[in-house]
Amino acid sequence: MNIFALSSGRGPCGIAIIRLSGPDTLSVCKLISIGNKIKENEVNLCKFVDPDKGVIIDPEALLLWFPKPNSFTGDDLAEFHIHGSNAIISYFLKVLSSQKNCRLAEPGEFTKLAFQNNKIDLVKAESIGDLIHSETELQRQQAVNLVNGHASKYYDELRSKLIKSLSFIEAKIDFAEEDLPEKVLKEAHKSIKVVHKDIKKIINDNKIGEKIRNGFRVSIIGETNVGKSSLLNLLSKRDAAIVSDEAGTTRDVIEIYLNIDGYPVILADTAGIREAKNDVEKKGISLAINKYKEADLNIVVIDNTSSKISKKILSLINQDTIVLLNKSDISEKPNHKFNNDTVFASIKCNKNIDQLTQKIKDKLSKKYSSNNGVLITRERHRVKLNECLKEIDKFLEKDQDKDLELAAEDLRMATRHLGGIIGKVDVEEILGSIFKDFCIGK
Repeated sequence: MNIFALSSGRGPCGIAIIRLSGPDTLSVCKLISIGNKIKENEVNLCKFVDPDKGVIIDPEALLLWFPKPNSFTGDDLAEFHIHGSNAIISYFLKVLSSQKNCRLAEPGEFTKLAFQNNKIDLVKAESIGDLIHSETELQRQQAVNLVNGHASKYYDELRSKLIKSLSFIEAKIDFAEEDLPEKVLKEAHKSIKVVHKDIKKIINDNKIGEKIRNGFRVSIIGETNVGKSSLLNLLSKRDAAIVSDEAGTTRDVIEIYLNIDGYPVILADTAGIREAKNDVEKKGISLAINKYKEADLNIVVIDNTSSKISKKILSLINQDTIVLLNKSDISEKPNHKFNNDTVFASIKCNKNIDQLTQKIKDKLSKKYSSNNGVLITRERHRVKLNECLKEIDKFLEKDQDKDLELAAEDLRMATRHLGGIIGKVDVEEILGSIFKDFCIGK
């Protein structure tokens, strides 16, 4: 079966790209194109036609032909670069659908084919989606690193160390009569402990990779009528929240997505903290406190003209907060002092808000750290790494003299969990490693 799809955005646009992949790709290309002989891995200038009606679809277009296995999918692949009007795109897709054994591709099917044909691993397949959907510079950088195989290579290196160690242990079990040097088994155990330590480092990352991918959570919190909703509107550059002089206007949590100088941020406006007047407001305040606890960073907004700050608000100020002293347009100097990061600003006059955004970025950048540059970007990876760690723990706890076979099974499962991240689970590799390192049967 051959699959096709529009790979670029919908028109109207200057150029639209349609992909076709499958065993009959070249024959379809010849059927719908008029021009010179189609050359592989080159840009072919041609005109596309409807073979059934003889109608010209596009009088001047480009065709790129990539024979297998040297294509993105690993199968024969063609790209049609046509003029990007909706009429041309629709007609072209209609013509392709009328060809024998051709159907519209399912979402992600081209990438799925690439994985099945061993052109990419699972991590790279996932990262291609991340790269397409990246909205900030930090997300783009993370996706590019994954596409380039940095994480895959690191996980594969850890897995190779486990497989090598397992091969020594398998040899000890299967060829007990052979006198394997004690030093070899000690080195195997040492290598396994190093892998265990490295995986622990990756897991203890405060979920930074997921936060870059999904967005850092920043909450705006404070008493009623201090300017929380006005701040949300100012940062989002739209009226996302209702602003009123009436206290307690915000009841529910309002969230917006922002790009703060390359950092993806989910900014939340919350209900004002005070003694609740009714059950609805009480629920809103409860939601506000929960958002405060879940946030990576909190902006505590304080009315600088007030003489007293509630103890509840003061208790919310810690190392993961930025204090925004609002209404500097009314009061010319700060009336309150804090040891934490503080910005003296006016939301109404948009004064010193740039300092606030810079502090948000600085605070988040301190959280952005990694071990060996490897960050977990999906819960699937984290689950697999934790399962791998559990199996290694079980291996290390066993008596290697009495339970060597059971210990080997623990290590075998550990390699499978680690291989599951990138999509590699191959028992034959262990056997191959045994013969390579011990030359058994020579």
